[in-house]
Amino acid sequence: MTTQPRLEKVTPDNVLAACRLEVAPEQERFVSPVARSLAEAYADPETAWPRLVYDGDRLVAFVMAFFDVRFDPEDPDDRPRSGLWRLAVAAGEQGRGYGRFAVDQVCEEILRRGGRRVTVTWGEGEHGPEDFYLRLGFRKTGEMSEDQVVGELDLPRR
Repeated sequence: MTTQPRLEKVTPDNVLAACRLEVAPEQERFVSPVARSLAEAYADPETAWPRLVYDGDRLVAFVMAFFDVRFDPEDPDDRPRSGLWRLAVAAGEQGRGYGRFAVDQVCEEILRRGGRRVTVTWGEGEHGPEDFYLRLGFRKTGEMSEDQVVGELDLPRR
């Protein structure tokens, strides 16, 4: 990191740069392209919270959160969840704290909205994000969401 990273909303001025953000080739199978995420956010603006991570003038990552989503709406015991929907750190920018910063910002937004737990899903495999999420304190719940592992992190009370 060269400066303190910051979050920015996606705007007409930065949307093309956002769509050009690419992860390392070995990670492409674990994260959808930013353009797909932005399309999903456009289609479901009440649920999605897309943001860009900048370090100075450099776009270094994309993060999108979700709020109050039921994973299985037909299950009356399924509780609404909030968490990390997508995280893409640009190729060559990993290991510099941008992913941790993005996750921390999602946690802060969930706390601001009154939430107490963060949910994330990830695909398993070599070069996947599992170790990253486990290092941040997420624990596997034993659930699967389609072919994705479900992890959760309890947030501190304020």
